[in-house]
Amino acid sequence: MDVDAIVAHLWPEMATRVEVLGGGFTNHVFRVDVGGEAYVLRIDGRDTALLGIDRRAEYEASLAAAAVGVGPEVVAFEPEEYLVTRFIEGAVVPVERMGDADALERVASALRAVHRGPSLPSRFNSFRAVEDLRSTAFAQGAEVPPSYVWARQVARRVERARGVFPERPCHNDLINENLIDDGVRIRIIDWEYSAMGDVFYDLANFSMNHDLDRDTRASLLVAYFREERPEDERALELMLFMTAFREAMWGVVQGVVSELDLDFASYVDAQFARLEATAASPAFVAALGDA
Repeated sequence: MDVDAIVAHLWPEMATRVEVLGGGFTNHVFRVDVGGEAYVLRIDGRDTALLGIDRRAEYEASLAAAAVGVGPEVVAFEPEEYLVTRFIEGAVVPVERMGDADALERVASALRAVHRGPSLPSRFNSFRAVEDLRSTAFAQGAEVPPSYVWARQVARRVERARGVFPERPCHNDLINENLIDDGVRIRIIDWEYSAMGDVFYDLANFSMNHDLDRDTRASLLVAYFREERPEDERALELMLFMTAFREAMWGVVQGVVSELDLDFASYVDAQFARLEATAASPAFVAALGDA
């Protein structure tokens, strides 16, 4: 179904106004105004299961996020077709302001609510995710960058160092566009990668996507845990590598399955460059050595 057909199906014989919303790498996203209310209509992209997306699990996660007051209200869902949520009035906080103390406090509050929320039906393990994405890339005929072999060797060391961790509900895709300031709190949208996982992956993913330096990452941890603990800093530094690795391999798969007109080859190159810089950073080397 195209957007006009879906809108007509959801709001038959009603006057609607449809506006394209930007920012999506995978799907097609629209704002729909109807009857004095505003909604977000997300139409699924092609072959998104190859990226590790389970739409029913996303639906359950969206309901859980709404229940804890972080995600938007879920209005309608059709598996493998679309998801409709209530539009959140607010603004995306600029990346350069996300390191401010107030922003960190509100992000930490939102993540604590999610991580303490209802259990989710699926699991996310970044160490298995990069392997799965590599297998998918090969199956789809993509060329996996030679750096994968080196990165996977480092990831094995990170996995041993990280050890066993408690699984909690996580978002796993904390890019800037997914964080909305509604004037009171930080709300989080787009739950398609959410699953039970490692809270330090979420914290590292947010840190990477907002270019937080080491001191600001330490401030994020204090805002989240309410105390300063060296073991938390080590875990976050280790998972910075995994969030960059997963992002790089996600881009490799997107390069062969996405219908969007985006330069995923350059995106992959940038992510592997970030991966190498992370591995060479003194904080990561120290964290891996201490473990």
